[in-house]
Amino acid sequence: MGLRPGQKAADAMALAPDLVTADHDPEADRAALEALSDWCVRFSPAVALDGTDGLFLDITGTDHLWGGEAAMMADLLARLARWGVPARAAIADTPGAAWALARFGPRFGEAGEIAPPAGQRDRLADLPVAALRLDATATAQLPRLGLFRIEQILGLPRAQLAKRFGLNLTLRLDQALGAAGEALVYRRPASPWFDRLAFAEPISAPDDLARVVGDVTALICKRLEAEGQGARRFEVVFHRLDGKGMAVRAGLARPGRDAARLTRLMIPKLDVIDPGFGIEVVTVFAADVEPLSAVQARLDAEAGAGLDETLAPLVDRLINRLGEDRVWRADPYESHVPERSVIRRAPLAAPSGQTWDPERPRPVRLFKRPEPITAMAKLPDDPPVQFQWRGRSHRVRRAEGPERIGQEWWRGDFDDTGPGRIRDYYRVEDEAGGRFWIFRQGLFGTGDEPKWWLHGLFG
Repeated sequence: MGLRPGQKAADAMALAPDLVTADHDPEADRAALEALSDWCVRFSPAVALDGTDGLFLDITGTDHLWGGEAAMMADLLARLARWGVPARAAIADTPGAAWALARFGPRFGEAGEIAPPAGQRDRLADLPVAALRLDATATAQLPRLGLFRIEQILGLPRAQLAKRFGLNLTLRLDQALGAAGEALVYRRPASPWFDRLAFAEPISAPDDLARVVGDVTALICKRLEAEGQGARRFEVVFHRLDGKGMAVRAGLARPGRDAARLTRLMIPKLDVIDPGFGIEVVTVFAADVEPLSAVQARLDAEAGAGLDETLAPLVDRLINRLGEDRVWRADPYESHVPERSVIRRAPLAAPSGQTWDPERPRPVRLFKRPEPITAMAKLPDDPPVQFQWRGRSHRVRRAEGPERIGQEWWRGDFDDTGPGRIRDYYRVEDEAGGRFWIFRQGLFGTGDEPKWWLHGLFG
């Protein structure tokens, strides 16, 4: 129709009076392209965005599922055409060659082209220099010098090309021909631990979805077992006829490959899956893959199971119901500041080997932030004889301390309740038998009135 990107709207309307225009929405365009890339995961687990209107798919090892590269590309383009998404595609040994053939291929009337293995040099020779993905300056200068086609550049000395147009020209040329590598940023990290199931007829019944979860997890677990591996994260994605993908995920406290156990964790989450007009493809991913050997300590496996093995199913259920960030174990950490001496670890992670100092008892419950209290002491440096916390008065019967904890000067934090000032801690017991961990912050005679805080409770 004679239209081109960047053309004035008035000129475009003159060429196409029936042209429908709309405000440009880059964020919506980006979201749509990302949604399309997520849909393309049914063809390849490695999909990368290309600018604002393109996608790279690494189909190495996946084209045989469609009966070859040509059948795979035809299926992809046919699905896009049914949704009203015009597209061109090309398959080549390198991303650069595929990009050039898809956008500047000689057979522009056809939707797709396949370059034979190691044959991209001949296919690229007749293409314009813009097919090399050069910057705007080089794309404009090369034709002024009479260099219109890539074949003309191939015959020139590389040193002079680099000196005149920069290293980017030779780099793009090498990337297109396969002489230099090119790193793509995939939407989903490329992982070999991927499998899929395709159905002759779409499915939508809840029982069918539950059965498919067991079938697809069995596929990936069989591969993991064959290679002596286990995984901590599994994701099953249901791909609908309209292209939308919906995922259910399961996490394990320890690496595993038990398909029945994974199925039990995922089935309760299927109520969020809306099959629409039907599910045609289901894919599964495994992440955090680690070596896992099958070990049986005794003939009676049930009696020989360790504590961690018996706790693992319970921890897995808690993690998948409550969330991974809500199930954790407290471990010691090397810091004398109380609130920094504990870190969160996975519930069944290997012990760090560190322990708290038994000569310095710490409360069973340590508050996230110390709470202010009002305290009375006989002498300035004595433990309190009475304090008031949360509107209730406590008379101290026994006290032990002080334990002085100073600032970590290298951190440079000096907030009111932080460790930026001197603290004198006391372990006190009131008349009712309650035991508290309180401290006085600040020193007398320094011009800063000391304050009392409650930091934790002993059991």
